Amino acid sequence: MRRALPDTLLARTFLLIAALLLVAVVAWFEIIRSSQREPLANELAEQTISVVNLTRAAIVNADPLRRRGLLVELNEREGIRIYTANPNEKLELLPREPLIDLVAVRVKRALGERTRLAFARDGVESFWVSFFIDEDEFWVALPRERFESDPTWQWFGWGALALLLALTGAGVIASLIDRPVRALTEAAARLGRGETPEPLPESGPRELRTLASAFNQMASDLAQLERDRAMVLAGISHDVRTPLARLRLSLEMSGTDEATADGMAADIEEIDAVIGQFLDFARGTQEHKQLTDLESLLDEIESRYARIGEVLRRTRGGVAPLTLAPMAVRRAITNLIDNARRHAGGAIEIETIAATGTAVVEVRDRGPGIPAGEVERLKQPFARLDRARTGSGGSGLGLAIVERIARAHGGRVELLPRENGGLVARLVIARA
Repeated sequence: MRRALPDTLLARTFLLIAALLLVAVVAWFEIIRSSQREPLANELAEQTISVVNLTRAAIVNADPLRRRGLLVELNEREGIRIYTANPNEKLELLPREPLIDLVAVRVKRALGERTRLAFARDGVESFWVSFFIDEDEFWVALPRERFESDPTWQWFGWGALALLLALTGAGVIASLIDRPVRALTEAAARLGRGETPEPLPESGPRELRTLASAFNQMASDLAQLERDRAMVLAGISHDVRTPLARLRLSLEMSGTDEATADGMAADIEEIDAVIGQFLDFARGTQEHKQLTDLESLLDEIESRYARIGEVLRRTRGGVAPLTLAPMAVRRAITNLIDNARRHAGGAIEIETIAATGTAVVEVRDRGPGIPAGEVERLKQPFARLDRARTGSGGSGLGLAIVERIARAHGGRVELLPRENGGLVARLVIARA
């Protein structure tokens, strides 16, 4: 299974910088190795050629009686051992390494193609080089360590240390970029939930300062717009509902026949309810959240409907208190109950459910229900069905208000078909 790249800005920035640094260090290390390999190979080859030539000359020109003492002295002082070749000896070939290959090529070029080289002879490990005196072949055993040590590897430790320091710096740089972006994301999320975030610090690079300043200005403008809207809503509530109250009073005192008066009073009540829904939708979710007992809140709602003769079948789920906006949640649950009363008829059931990380309130009815394909559309403002469920009265804002309140509480609204007919309206509220 293919693993996806990290999706955070911090991780991606760090990985990108780390990858570039790693490529740079590897390239730097290879450049050093390549630039030093040729001179080192030349030096080792020259030393080997000189030792072989001097050894051959010493053996050829030395007094036969003193040759043994000469060989012993070369062994003790220079670590050079000389042996006579024999047909049954067992040799270990040189390893295939770039440095050893270059040394072997130069040694054979200087000493002749008959020259043999080995890394071990009859189980004795050394750098073995053969040479000839007339037709007799001899072996010179040089210290193997000279040819195994590559000084370029000493740079590897320094390169690793430099890479570690560079990666630490990359982490700091990435965090400096990620921190203001994360703060902006959190502030935008709070703004989207209808809250007023604290102003972002306008510091750092010019681009981030400009972004923070623009966001702070936007948040300030939205806050001012919200204050202006609250003022307009207060004016609408007073200037529109006051004439309705006068109409209701005039109707009661007019002496109009009962049937006409009841019809006109119902129209006035419907107009007042529609205005109330408009105000609720426009008011949004600015209410302060506090620790609230959801079961007690539902007790109050149940008592209110009991006073007007509406009995709710209540099932308690033992939901623990949670942080919410009590007036807004009361408005959402009331909208769901009123929707069931208006369009369903019959008994209305309410159940609270304590789920993992959430609290759920279900309002169930036995009405005609809502087609699955229309659920999301009906959560939009002013959306209605062309049949009994939403065809009588109302402004088409009830479910939109509930949806907005649910989202402000980190939850959602689900409209599900009920077994044997009806609708289950589920309000989900997150605990965090």
